[in-house]
Amino acid sequence: MFILNNLSLVFPHKVCFQEFNATINVNNHIGIIGRNGYGKSSLLRIIHEKLGDNISFLVPQIISDYPELSGGERFNKKLSEAMAIKPQVLLLDKPTNHLDYSNRYSLLRMLEKYNGALLVVTHDSEILRSCIDIIWYINNGEISVFNGKYDKFLLENERKLNGINKKLLEIKHKEKNLRIKLQKEQERQAHSITIGKKYIRNKKWLKAVGDLKAMSSEKSRGKILQNLSNKKSDLLSSRAQIFIPKENLPKFSFPDSSDNSCFSIVNGAIGYSKGNFILENIDITLNQSLAVIGPNASGKTTLVKAILNDPKVFKTGLWNVPKNITYLDQHYSTLNPDKSAIETIHEISNLSNTEIRRFLNDFLFKKTEEINVPSRYLSGGEKARLCLAQIAISTPSILILDEITNNIDIETRDYIIDLLKNYKGKFIIISHDNNFLQSINIKDIYNLKSESF
Repeated sequence: MFILNNLSLVFPHKVCFQEFNATINVNNHIGIIGRNGYGKSSLLRIIHEKLGDNISFLVPQIISDYPELSGGERFNKKLSEAMAIKPQVLLLDKPTNHLDYSNRYSLLRMLEKYNGALLVVTHDSEILRSCIDIIWYINNGEISVFNGKYDKFLLENERKLNGINKKLLEIKHKEKNLRIKLQKEQERQAHSITIGKKYIRNKKWLKAVGDLKAMSSEKSRGKILQNLSNKKSDLLSSRAQIFIPKENLPKFSFPDSSDNSCFSIVNGAIGYSKGNFILENIDITLNQSLAVIGPNASGKTTLVKAILNDPKVFKTGLWNVPKNITYLDQHYSTLNPDKSAIETIHEISNLSNTEIRRFLNDFLFKKTEEINVPSRYLSGGEKARLCLAQIAISTPSILILDEITNNIDIETRDYIIDLLKNYKGKFIIISHDNNFLQSINIKDIYNLKSESF
């Protein structure tokens, strides 16, 4: 048993959570969820520091050992090393990032059978459904704990949401009826004043009594309205704490390019030295959307580097590739870690500060502190959204999106699905996420396992 007592995470620009208390039993499988930037990964780091020995902590996106291996291969090697010590607690931060289908399946089966304490930060609904029995939900500066499976968590949230919405509707009707009654009383009071002026002197007391009664009734109804307003405020606050997929989605969209530049590779081959090719017989024509898939270490990253004309990659064949390509890579290399969100957009646009703030608001950067903090302090998902903002400010001939779903929260993922389904420009996407590719109605798939469509 491990006890967490009064854990808090507060930054100058935001409060992630305060005074969180929890008990972790040896067989608990805990899923940590919440929107990007709410402190999920930081919570794992704090727990790692507090619990100390016999703890394995893996963050796939920052594993730098074994540079000769792909991202998925690095994670598998580090996971094997971590499991070799038989840890009592296993901490994983978005573990399915970079994993191909086979390795992803193996990870899920291993996590299901793991008999130690497991804490996973993930946006992956399959992990949440199959490997998790306790949900920690971070939202609005609090962590709420739900003991139960993810689907039951969603059903309970739906039940709570329906109950709150029903109460809000009842309050709305009561407020409407009270305001109508108040208006009628005010009208009667005004009418009694007009009539009172016509009364003879010895009957003025009738008017005074009527006015007092009306004022007393009006004051009473005003108190009732205030109480209803307070109840409504409490209910709205409670509703804000409920996990509701697709609520408060960002409003951004990728720009539609009118550039009809051709993209084709004929009889291509790529590698890092002449004659030592990783991929050969590459034949690709991009019509609108293309998914590049394949196992870890099959050459997806090298192919992207060749398309981007990386001087380290040796290539042969006929490459007809436009110059105006925008690339969102999985490490967010387009961001300067010392630049804030507002500075990042200012460098590539002629927008005023007010216009930039309004623009970033569509990418869920709503607070002054969030847009002014250097990007090195942003979460992975926040960095992804800022990179998307960079794309949305320009109009590229072709988009290349590399594992775009790795760090984004569930709500942002759903919205990206919607915008890619409706995007009219050309794009290439590298992904291991079959459900995501099916959801965006991808036109063509190039499988590096078989090197064919």
